[in-house]
This record gives sequence, structure tokens and C-alpha cells, in this order.
Amino acid sequence: MSEIEASFSLLKNQNVLLYVGKGVLFTLIISVIAVLLSIVFGTVLAICRNYCTAGVTRILRFLSTFYIEVFRNTPLLLWIFICVVFCPAPQFFSRKMLGLTSVETKLLWKAAVALVLFESSIIAEIIRGGLNSVAHGQFEAAYSQGFGTVKTFTLIILPQAFKSVVPTLLGQVISTIKDSSYLANVATIELMSRVKTILAVANRYTGQENIHTSDVFVLFGLAAVIYFLINFTLSCIVRGMQARRKHAALRNRLAA
Repeated sequence: MSEIEASFSLLKNQNVLLYVGKGVLFTLIISVIAVLLSIVFGTVLAICRNYCTAGVTRILRFLSTFYIEVFRNTPLLLWIFICVVFCPAPQFFSRKMLGLTSVETKLLWKAAVALVLFESSIIAEIIRGGLNSVAHGQFEAAYSQGFGTVKTFTLIILPQAFKSVVPTLLGQVISTIKDSSYLANVATIELMSRVKTILAVANRYTGQENIHTSDVFVLFGLAAVIYFLINFTLSCIVRGMQARRKHAALRNRLAA
């Protein structure tokens, strides 16, 4: 068997594919958790930065601005290493879960924290752009109808803001999935780290004496295809949403 044939035999090995498949699953789990928590935290940051402008609330604006600028202008990899070393893991994650060891579940938690800290600063600015697109008259109309501040935001302002930034948020989801590959540097259990693990012992599966360059191309090529399929699917969704918005805007102009 030639080196290239031996390398491609990796793609026929059920154990290899199952191991990589679990990596894809954990990549998606980490990304979804990071995005959902980042949207919640980023929304709070965006509101504080945009609207806490008077009295004592200016402290919240300063803190949110400081947080956003620090995390947006520093590398994700830096915060991954900081969280892995210094972030404590709750007792809930100090046990075996999802087929992972207790050490791996702790790393899963720390990886999610690092992504949330970083992504929330970016998502905060995306949501802030949506908030800025809402006319100030919406506040006045809500207050005139007896709505309080909380109801005004939850029922009127935030739905409009999120509607205008959904395509951009989906674009950030794509970036988050790609950014999760940085976690391979701290031996977590996502896709890229599992590909590196298989590569380190590829000769056991290929029957060759050594690990060859073709093994690298096959395994990292497989990872590239998987990332492409996931992100291309999301990209198609984004483009479809943008096209529908343009068509809706055109219909509204013609109707007017």
C-alpha cells in the first residue's frame, strides 16, 4: 500500500470517524453555549454603554465600555490561556459527563468561558448598532402608553434591534465556530484538537512505520471540509435572510 493510499484509509476507519464526529459535536456545543451566553451578556453591555449616561449609571457605561474595548482589542488565544490557568470550574463540571473525563469537562467549561468573554464584547457592538437604528420616538411612544423602562426594552426596543442585526449575528456565529479551533492549543476536546490527536498516532491506523505528510493533508483536509460545510450552510442562511430583507424593503417602497 502506498503512503497516499494508507493516509486515505484513515477516512475509512470507523474509530477515527467516530472520534472526529464527537469533536464536531463538542465544537458545536461549545459554540452554541458561547453564542447564547454572549448574546445575553452582550445585550446587557450594549444597553449599559448606550443608555447609562446620567448620574450614577455613568459608572456602568464606563465599565461596559472598558470591558468591550479590552476584549475586542486583545487576542482570543490570550484569554483562552488565562481561563485555562486561572478560571475555576464549578463542582458540577468536576465529574464525568457526555463521555468525557472530569479533566475534559473542566476544560469544556473553561473553553466556553473564554469564548463568552471574548465574543460578548463583539456581539455587544453588533447589538449596539441595532439599538442605534431604533428611532428615539419609539421610547416616547412606549412611555406615553404607560410602559416602564423594562417593558419598553423587552417588548419594543430589543425586538426591533435584534431584527435588524440577525444576519450580522449569524455571521458572528460563523466566526465563533471558526474561533473555537484556537482551543486545540490547550488540549480541549473540539474538532481541531481531536484531529491533532489522531495525527500524532496516525501510523497505528495506516500500518505505516512513520507519520507522513500525506497524513497531515488528509486529516487537516477533513477538518477543513467539515468547517466549510458547517459555515457555508450558515452563510447561505445569512444570504437568504439578507435577500428577503432587501425584497421586503423593495416591496414597501413600491407600495408607498
